[in-house]
Amino acid sequence: MTRTDVYPVTLDGERVRLREFRADDLDATGAVLDDDRVTHWLSFDSRTRDEQAAQLAGALERARSEPRVEYYLAVVPAGDDRLVGFARLGLNGVRTAKLGGAMAADHWGNGYATDAARTLVSFGFATLDLHRITAAIGPDNAASIALVTRLGFTREGRLRDHVFTNGAWRDSELYSALEDEWRGSQGDARRR
Repeated sequence: MTRTDVYPVTLDGERVRLREFRADDLDATGAVLDDDRVTHWLSFDSRTRDEQAAQLAGALERARSEPRVEYYLAVVPAGDDRLVGFARLGLNGVRTAKLGGAMAADHWGNGYATDAARTLVSFGFATLDLHRITAAIGPDNAASIALVTRLGFTREGRLRDHVFTNGAWRDSELYSALEDEWRGSQGDARRR
């Protein structure tokens, strides 16, 4: 059975730390949630400061809910505490979750997204006892597709008109990782 009682969460990767959001993260969330360069690739449009505040308040509340329905965590560089992105596992079903995340555009190319995703997926399988983790990615998002492929996710197919974002319906490419595949692949994945 999936564990839904882990709080607070702090996870250390090689380049980043994942931690619970705090109320004082609001100013830093704008670099992710109010930047069209970032939200162009996400399943929602850029958010105003009020919308960001509401999203942050909701995340803080859901983090303490029992059972916990998501692990929506701030991404900060190792040795620093300033938010540069987010990573999320949304629990949905029996031992399954959806992976998502984003980095502020000024921090692209530093390996933070890969490290955050690897760290969160490892937590999902090892601590939460998940069996399957999926990622739905826009077909034009080559960077995120490359990221999940590097991590050993398998492409399952295309979800047509999956999300409405940026004023139009968008397909998503569906990728997944299974617990037994993940455990067997992580030695290879860390060398990539």
